[in-house]
Amino acid sequence: MTDSKYFTTTKKGEIFELKAELNSDKKEKKKEAVKKVIASMTVGKDVSALFPDVVNCMQTDNLELKKLVYLYLMNYAKSQPDMAIMAVNTFVKDCEDPNPLIRALAVRTMGCIRVDKITEYLCEPLRKCLKDEDPYVRKTAAVCVAKLHDINAQLVEDQGFLDTLKDLISDSNPMVVANAVAALSEIAESHPSSNLLDLNPQSINKLLTALNECTEWGQIFILDCLANYMPKDDREAQSICERVTPRLSHANSAVVLSAVKVLMKFMEMLSKDLDYYGTLLKKLAPPLVTLLSAEPELQYVALRNINLIVQKRPEILKHEMKVFFVKYNDPIYVKLEKLDIMIRLASQANIAQVLAELKEYATEVDVDFVRKAVRAIGRCAIKVEQSAERCVSTLLDLIQTKVNYVVQEAIVVIKDIFRKYPNKYESVIATLCENLDSLDEPEARAAMIWIVGEYAERIDNADELLESFLEGFHDESTQVQLQLLTAIVKLFLKKPTETQELVQQVLSLATQDSDNPDLRDRGYIYWRLLSTDPVAAKEVVLAEKPLISEETDLIEPTLLDELICYIGTLASVYHKPPSAFVEGSRGVVHKSLPPRTGSSESAESPEAAPSAGQAAEQPAVIPAQGDLLGDLLNLDLGPPVSGPPLAASSVQMGAVDLLGGGLDSLLRSDVGGSPAMGGGGGFTAPGPTAPTGMGAPLGSGLGDLFDLTGGVGTLSGSYVAPKTVWLPAMKAKGLEISGTFSRQVGSICMDLVLTNKALQVMSDFAIQFNRNSFGLAPAAPLQVHAPLAPNQSVEISLPLNTVGSVMKMDPLNNLQVAVKNNIDVFYFSTLYPLHILFVEDGKMERQMFLATWKDIPNENEAQFQIKDCSLNADGVSSKLQGSNIFTIAKRNVEGQDMLYQSLKLTNGIWVLAELRIQPSNPSFTDLELSLKCRAPEVSQYIYQAYDAILKN
Repeated sequence: MTDSKYFTTTKKGEIFELKAELNSDKKEKKKEAVKKVIASMTVGKDVSALFPDVVNCMQTDNLELKKLVYLYLMNYAKSQPDMAIMAVNTFVKDCEDPNPLIRALAVRTMGCIRVDKITEYLCEPLRKCLKDEDPYVRKTAAVCVAKLHDINAQLVEDQGFLDTLKDLISDSNPMVVANAVAALSEIAESHPSSNLLDLNPQSINKLLTALNECTEWGQIFILDCLANYMPKDDREAQSICERVTPRLSHANSAVVLSAVKVLMKFMEMLSKDLDYYGTLLKKLAPPLVTLLSAEPELQYVALRNINLIVQKRPEILKHEMKVFFVKYNDPIYVKLEKLDIMIRLASQANIAQVLAELKEYATEVDVDFVRKAVRAIGRCAIKVEQSAERCVSTLLDLIQTKVNYVVQEAIVVIKDIFRKYPNKYESVIATLCENLDSLDEPEARAAMIWIVGEYAERIDNADELLESFLEGFHDESTQVQLQLLTAIVKLFLKKPTETQELVQQVLSLATQDSDNPDLRDRGYIYWRLLSTDPVAAKEVVLAEKPLISEETDLIEPTLLDELICYIGTLASVYHKPPSAFVEGSRGVVHKSLPPRTGSSESAESPEAAPSAGQAAEQPAVIPAQGDLLGDLLNLDLGPPVSGPPLAASSVQMGAVDLLGGGLDSLLRSDVGGSPAMGGGGGFTAPGPTAPTGMGAPLGSGLGDLFDLTGGVGTLSGSYVAPKTVWLPAMKAKGLEISGTFSRQVGSICMDLVLTNKALQVMSDFAIQFNRNSFGLAPAAPLQVHAPLAPNQSVEISLPLNTVGSVMKMDPLNNLQVAVKNNIDVFYFSTLYPLHILFVEDGKMERQMFLATWKDIPNENEAQFQIKDCSLNADGVSSKLQGSNIFTIAKRNVEGQDMLYQSLKLTNGIWVLAELRIQPSNPSFTDLELSLKCRAPEVSQYIYQAYDAILKN
């Protein structure tokens, strides 16, 4: 007879009858009664009144009855904590039972009773079970420690259970090892700062040994733990990979994905030239392909993970295109995901196959799938240039089918193809115009309007076509209205005589009759442009458009690296880091891949250095493309490191601070006010800036007044250029960075102002430099002590050193910088003045100077002119000395002063100079500068430094 009879309701005095049966002398009757109680509890009836009677049934040898009573206890202990204490003695007794199953059952139930009062009574039994001779009891006790830690973390730490858990990692039984790892991982997640899983090569070896023998879930725990380990070198990474690889052939898909995660992570450390690297790539493909033969739900999870893997290492699956072809009975979510991966794997070698498939898909019945297939054809055209011709003709064939939604999608993607390949496929415009009337979706209408506006000069009746859209202007969506406004303005600029009425009509519709602020603003901008300066309007509206890039939906590289560390978890299905969907910050640790050891992806890529001309005009913003600055992307994602308090320095600076602000700013606005004075490479002249937190700048107002000689006597030392904008807000999602460089008392600083022009708070700032000519690198983390609120600015003085990696840049003083915050990673490059690298011990002995000057060959001498300097010889000498250019000798030859000078760069290069001073009129002098140096390429930049210092 089945157990269903226990669930049928009985007559009125149910609880009373159960109570009587529970206290019966007959074992069978007791067991029946407890089953009835559990049945009532399962269907939601309150049987807590029977607590003492059920607890009395615990004193039995019958394992089945014991399990039922324990089940009841777990459920009601929380609501009856005082009663639950009655059960403690039985637990303690059961933990010493000769039967290991009963010992394990007792310890498991103890962990599930979440009642504070009881926990301390459980410590002794738990301690015994952790050292039990039976592995089944030990593995159950290991999990119990994690449960107890969740209830009372302090108790677990005080009782030393964590150390016992760590010892269990060396247990002889693989299942005990796996459970110990699982428990420690669980505890470590809730305490990210604690270093519980202190892995070393010995413990890793034990885990790998246990890996082959434990159950599938045990294997998953161990693999996830391995993924958090950082091997010390590529050899260790390779040996771990070799021992993990057999897990790829496991029947459980979760084990396979966990193994893939470990291999993907450690592959970062293997050089691409290794034979083993190629072997590993080949081994990774078959298990991923096998996952696609599972049921649809598993396929979907596998596909979402494969999507990440393909973005990181497309070479793994490049020959497996066929497995991603859609089957007729695939659910829609699997079809769409397969399509996405097909496009990512599309290349010149397989494009014919892919296009044939996609054309087939475009005739399916599932509308969403068809749309995505048509869009995919367009993406293939943009990705594989050789296929563009075929893709366009395929799209035209699809337009001829006259199926409404196919036509609309085709028009949307053809717009993108025009953007990618201008002046190539415009012959198809006529065909597109025939389908104007059938367009009813905003995106398709907007795309068509864009095409008509962009190629108005090639379409005879462009004005009529656009006018037809104007009739229902107010019923259109915002996207279409904006596009229509721009298209008609383009048409007017191309054919002004014929379309004057049309442009006036659309401008008045946009500005006077519309409620949409975006549309009104754009209307007013065009109106004013056209009425004040039509030539400027033409340059703005008909400007050259940048080509669109092939992969617009690639995941941003730092996020992709983080998601690779979460393969096989929910994060890899959502394609979001856990912090985006796990409530509360508890247990969310940012992970990142180990730094790459292969040579191919270092920052030495030629594109990384912008051309000299471009960099000189303005700080060039470096695009965030692929691995352009590989090593800049591996910014640590941890919270900003807080530095020592600055209280002491601000107290000492009190006196300067009183004088600092007012006078200094007056002087500054006076000197640096007119842009005309900033001759030398965009330099004007404020006083030197101090590190933030120090009150006023060091060379503050009164100091400057008294320091008439030009800066030798002040605290400040060398000349500091005014801050310029290095990274405009529009190129960095609202973050504006301006700055300058200074050298103060032997240390180099990058003085930054970070301004938040976005609508969200910015935090977690970090900075990194690419390799550069003089090894400049941050000497401390970028410290922004509080989150940066919208419209707020913060000044920071970042100390620099010159012990970073060196790589010759063009121009020599080019510095490429990456700044990270909670929004994204941003790149820019700037030029630093060379005088920040002039060291304090750059004064050469006279005899040494003469010998070195003769020793350096004459072809290394470079000559420059500095015009209109307002200083005499002494003024020049003392001003240069403030920037560590030292005068060794001075003499007068035929009425002209000659200064002989030396300076030394941070990398030990000496530069010798001869400065001839010729008075050109009473107030100005011209200087002739001769420089001699064993590295003549620096001479040009030394001259720029001289020019900047002397003219400011």
